[in-house]
Amino acid sequence: MASRTEPSSCSGRGGGGAPGILPLPLLLLAAAALVPRGDGQNLVTEDVTVVEGEVATISCRVKNSDDSVIQLLNPNRQTIYFRDFRPLKDSRFQLVNFSNSELRVSLTNVSVSDEGRYFCQLYTDPPQETYTTITVLVPPRNLMIDIQKETAIEGEEIELNCTAMASRPATTIRWFKGNKELTGKSEVEQWSDMFTVTSQLLLTVGREDDGVPVICLVDHPAVKDLQTQRYLEVMYKPQVQVAQNYPQQGLTREGEPFELTCTALGKPQPTDMKWLRVDDEMPQHVVVSGSNLFISNLNKTDNGTYRCEASNSVGKSYADYMLFVYEPPTTIPPPTTATTTTTPTIITDTTATTEPAVHGFTQLPNSAEELDYGDLSDSRAGDEGSIRAVDHAVIGGVVAVVVFAMLCLLIILGRYFARHKGTYFTHEAKGADDAADADTAIINAEGGQNNSEEKKEYFI
Repeated sequence: MASRTEPSSCSGRGGGGAPGILPLPLLLLAAAALVPRGDGQNLVTEDVTVVEGEVATISCRVKNSDDSVIQLLNPNRQTIYFRDFRPLKDSRFQLVNFSNSELRVSLTNVSVSDEGRYFCQLYTDPPQETYTTITVLVPPRNLMIDIQKETAIEGEEIELNCTAMASRPATTIRWFKGNKELTGKSEVEQWSDMFTVTSQLLLTVGREDDGVPVICLVDHPAVKDLQTQRYLEVMYKPQVQVAQNYPQQGLTREGEPFELTCTALGKPQPTDMKWLRVDDEMPQHVVVSGSNLFISNLNKTDNGTYRCEASNSVGKSYADYMLFVYEPPTTIPPPTTATTTTTPTIITDTTATTEPAVHGFTQLPNSAEELDYGDLSDSRAGDEGSIRAVDHAVIGGVVAVVVFAMLCLLIILGRYFARHKGTYFTHEAKGADDAADADTAIINAEGGQNNSEEKKEYFI
């Protein structure tokens, strides 16, 4: 080194020295040079973080160069580079740049054993030293998910374990089911300088989880987007649905055909499917063919609840259909009423009585179910929907009552006018028949003018 003094044979004052041994003052000076001092304010470097197997670059830089010697040493204080010379026989160290102000060295194929402090030394007066720390990251190996049961049954709780082995530092494990993040419980084990992390997830599965991926994702500075996944396989009992094929719209009426179809989805796929009538025997004229139920001619005896049952190795399920048969539609003639106008007869001193004559006839319908109720989405609950149409029979009855009331009114008016038409006689007219003129008739009238207060008028 530049600060070293070559050994020489010399003697000091007051005595001689042994050959090859430095005098004490020179020895102390050489020791001071070999043990650098100072605060490193003119010598700078940075810490290095590298993933195992990659390349680490160490840089020793001088702020204000004075042509002093730069040296790089490993954690064992072995010289890697002295200026641009490499005394250490390790070909993984390669010189990247050398100048009076910088010494840059690369280390390829970094391993965990390369981790530690590397020293930069600058031989000034006094000498300076600083260090850089190489940190080696090791990504997890053998990331895998272990599932307790390959095939689960709906409603069961299963256990899944995700293990990330031999990582450095310890990794963080996250769980996802589809796009939903779940919470697991992690345990960390350390082997030498490596860490193994195991995360446990307890999951209650349903039929909606069948075929959904469960993802184990790793958060680690040495790796990005490292994950593994397992697809859930869930067995579940059938899900049964009953649909009406015919009639597609409208009511189920007597005399019409009727058909139902049963569908069942399960895992495994249901193999046993049957129809039955709840609380009663199945009518003999009902035809069952696999998943279909057919009635060619509906009648009132078919009313009831029909059930489709399906089963697999997991369990059994069913769906019900409530059938209500309505009366067949009938044709309702429009209400007609004929009115005869009778001229009232004027009768004097008699009482006339006329009976009204009905010249029309309205036929009422036999059933209120003859109305059109539009599109019925589900005739299973046909007896639950309320009929809100106008009843033609009621309208016809109202019209008949109105016509009858009008006829009665005409008869009463005729009798009224007949009673108020005739000849009126008063006491003033007595004796007027024999008078020659009007004045004489007034004078001869019974009572004359003197009895005018007693005049009375009679109505015959």
